[in-house]
Amino acid sequence: MKPEFPLDRRRLLQTAAAWSAMAATGAARAAAPARDLSGVTLRVGTYKGLWRPLLQASGQANTPYKIDWRELNNGVLHIEAINGDALDLGSGSEIPPVFAARQKSSVKLVAVTHEDLNNQATLARKDSPIRSIADFKGKRVGYVRATTSHYYLAKQLAEAGLSFSDIQAVSLTPADGLSAFARGDLDAWAIYGYNGQLARTQYGARTIKTGVGYLSGNFPIYVNPRALDDALRRAALNDLLQRLQRSFAWINGNFLAYARAQSAETRVPVGDLVELFNGRSGDYSLGPVTDAVVHSHQEVADTFLKIGVLDGPADVKPLWDRSFESVLRLPAA
Repeated sequence: MKPEFPLDRRRLLQTAAAWSAMAATGAARAAAPARDLSGVTLRVGTYKGLWRPLLQASGQANTPYKIDWRELNNGVLHIEAINGDALDLGSGSEIPPVFAARQKSSVKLVAVTHEDLNNQATLARKDSPIRSIADFKGKRVGYVRATTSHYYLAKQLAEAGLSFSDIQAVSLTPADGLSAFARGDLDAWAIYGYNGQLARTQYGARTIKTGVGYLSGNFPIYVNPRALDDALRRAALNDLLQRLQRSFAWINGNFLAYARAQSAETRVPVGDLVELFNGRSGDYSLGPVTDAVVHSHQEVADTFLKIGVLDGPADVKPLWDRSFESVLRLPAA
């Protein structure tokens, strides 16, 4: 009898080896003298169904400090909250920090997660004659401004010899975009996450392109510089980043358990979540800042300047903080 949700055996064995190495590293770190963090509360931004259930499902939620979870469902809100000193830790794509760099916002980027790019997709309605990006000319195409969907849609249009001026571009929130797509108010839609999956499963949307080859796959973790300057909050952040790193490694061999935890919070069916996972572009991970990460981010900023989204150049390098690099080194393959 076939398993209900088949996974790649070789990938599972590789993940198990990495997980064991991480666990050993974590144990060694835990043996070092620890600060008393019982009086610390970290204000952490989360997306529905992501970090909060992930830590619970992976057994990493029993922290020596308190976490005040604050649900903010886009990266712009995470950076605004950090800039206003209402958040210590958040996350999002490379896009919001591009604007943060331009606006001199008070935020640092300390690590990156690597997630699924096949779930960043450009979709067409099932009854549409659209078969390629070139067919978007003159069509009503939805996207979410100043997000990954804006970026990869611009790249895909340029590759097809088109630009935003050649389509009827409609900027919508993900939820409003799903409603518009369902009504037939859009011919195509560049979208990410659960809403894209709902468009496929509930409304028969067809995938024209994904984010693979257009996005780096780097999703930065944002931190409040004030928290970095506070010795106890920095120690708590250090611990939380390691817990998240172990949790991201755990996902790859335990996705069904994570999907059940996600589903309980999001109400997205477990089967839909597992289907997304099985079609993923690569494994999940959390790693340190590298030169390649910073270079990739600068390329995003330069592209947005070129297509007129930014009103001037943005230098992203000063945003990146590499002080957590030593504790986030991934085990050798």
